[in-house]
Amino acid sequence: MLYMNNIVKNISFCCILILPTLLGSCQNGRQSSNAAQGDTLKMHYAKRLTIIRHDGYTQVDIANPWKKGQTLHTYLLVPRTEKVPSDMPEGTLIRTPLQRSVVFTSVHCGLFEELGRRDAVAGVADLKYIKIPFVQEGCRKGTIADVGNGLNPVLEKVIDIDADALLLSPFENNGGYGGLEDIGIPIVECADYMETSPLGRAEWIRFYGMLLGEEQRADSIFHAIETDYKALQKLAQSAKSRPTVLMDKLAGTDVWYIPGGKSTIGLLLRDANCRYPYADDANSGSLALTFETILTRFEEADVWLLRYDADHDISLNELGNDFEGYRKLKPYQQNRVYGCNVMMSLFYEETPFHPERLLREFIHILHPELNDSTELKYYFQLK
Repeated sequence: MLYMNNIVKNISFCCILILPTLLGSCQNGRQSSNAAQGDTLKMHYAKRLTIIRHDGYTQVDIANPWKKGQTLHTYLLVPRTEKVPSDMPEGTLIRTPLQRSVVFTSVHCGLFEELGRRDAVAGVADLKYIKIPFVQEGCRKGTIADVGNGLNPVLEKVIDIDADALLLSPFENNGGYGGLEDIGIPIVECADYMETSPLGRAEWIRFYGMLLGEEQRADSIFHAIETDYKALQKLAQSAKSRPTVLMDKLAGTDVWYIPGGKSTIGLLLRDANCRYPYADDANSGSLALTFETILTRFEEADVWLLRYDADHDISLNELGNDFEGYRKLKPYQQNRVYGCNVMMSLFYEETPFHPERLLREFIHILHPELNDSTELKYYFQLK
């Protein structure tokens, strides 16, 4: 993993930070220590972010999702209009706000747009998977560069962009980022997807707002997300029924991946007040099951929510023809199957940082008696 040789130093520095945080008192939403040591910005849900304001710079520590107690990366954010302080700790210097970035993920391209900073997207990877209109148009016009495959980008194109940051998602044991580590451009490791709750990931908006010079807007967006999500949670708890839910479908011919109980989708199902047979599972990722296991645990499910990738909206009969075993499931027989076509929707672009939108859909489908006039946007009942 990138910067692993600096982990020991980062851990030592984090230990120095812990003491003033523990001793600090809470003032105006912050845990405050003395000015020389900085003010820790209180994160309400995000567990992998620690943000500390110092005189002249802001330190952002990202906890390693795969190695408890270790730091994945430390960033030092310094405004472009100010001199770089001479007494900063070790870390990756980033001048803010970002002006020309290469964004490797569709979801973060969408976030740049929501924060009003389309102009900061100077390059993207894996263009064919990015359905966001302004990115596609920019690449056609040549105002946004396509640097190729995200796993093996064209380094010459990345260098020509003269980018001030590369935003990409880290993975466990990925062996680093190849030549990207050697061209001198700060790499922002977007580990938000490893957060432990839907609102935890959404709260990373505040960090990206700092990077883009849109901190106030980001805080406002997150506050609205939090307010809506909590209201929907409360609404779901008033439901008189708790239907059992089956998620997704076979991948290939022999493996059915379903969300773990502590995954984002698993926690959303919990907050939607339904029965999910794997709700008590401690896995934050996916569980790989056989169809026989699915049939045992979910044959009498009430509702089936599945994601698929197709160039058209599939029908119930088409689903059954794809695999005959699906016809044995109660929600198939009773036509209570809802599909989300990820190719024809912005599901992956919009819902990661807006869990309230997905929670609203789940409640709409699972508790029709609570529905308002909101229309479905991602999941639709198969015809």
